[in-house]
Amino acid sequence: MPAPPPSPGRDESAKKTTVKNCLDNPFDIQWKTIDGDNMHFILQTLEESIKQIGLKKVEMERKCDASNNELPTAEETEGNRQAPGWTDISIRRQLAIGVNEVTKGLEKNELLLLLVCKSAKPAMITSHLIQLSASRDTPAGQVPRLSETIAPLLGLTSVLALGFKRQSDKFTDVIEAIIPKIPALEVPWFQYRAEGSAANADSSEIHEPEQLEETVEDEHTSQKRKRTDSNQRDLSDVILQPLKIKKVVPNPNKIKKPPRKKKKAFSA
Repeated sequence: MPAPPPSPGRDESAKKTTVKNCLDNPFDIQWKTIDGDNMHFILQTLEESIKQIGLKKVEMERKCDASNNELPTAEETEGNRQAPGWTDISIRRQLAIGVNEVTKGLEKNELLLLLVCKSAKPAMITSHLIQLSASRDTPAGQVPRLSETIAPLLGLTSVLALGFKRQSDKFTDVIEAIIPKIPALEVPWFQYRAEGSAANADSSEIHEPEQLEETVEDEHTSQKRKRTDSNQRDLSDVILQPLKIKKVVPNPNKIKKPPRKKKKAFSA
């Protein structure tokens, strides 16, 4: 009989890949696509409005001579030098610029409109704003080339998110013109929000003047009654989504860290 083949050595045997299982979100929530005509209209409207208002962040510029000594500019010699900062701080406070300011504005329900730049990488930087905007009934959309169009006008390097606050009297026409161009967000667990807001609007129209003089206790009881009615709403149209199991492979490329070099001890 022929001799059996040699058993593979320890180095030749295949190593098992370590896989960790975790639960993943069954919903794939993404920004709605804005068509080309609406995109150009939004960018053009924003550009014309900012140019007309003249809002910009001014940086301090200094000129130096050959010996690296600062020289006064012509404006400084005349005494009309513009201080660094925003040209009009009152108009600046009507905007929320950047992801952090926009997130805080949505949490406080201060925004009427939110625009997000599509070039924000990675996508998770702005993906949380979808659910947050839907929970506040704030129109929000992802606009391509928002940062490269708006940032130079404002004197900034980038604008990944731009929000318009409720007290934006300078941007009222801009907000009213852009909101119809923004597609509605689709978040599965807020599918009844539109119905609820319509019902509240209908009920607010039939209020009598005598009902407006109710006490604080009556307001609390009415709010509790509305909550119980909304909890007892028919949920026959709700479709339960199965949970997804996500497999995570640590170090899939099997990149090994270089060994640490031991320090040699020098003897005197």
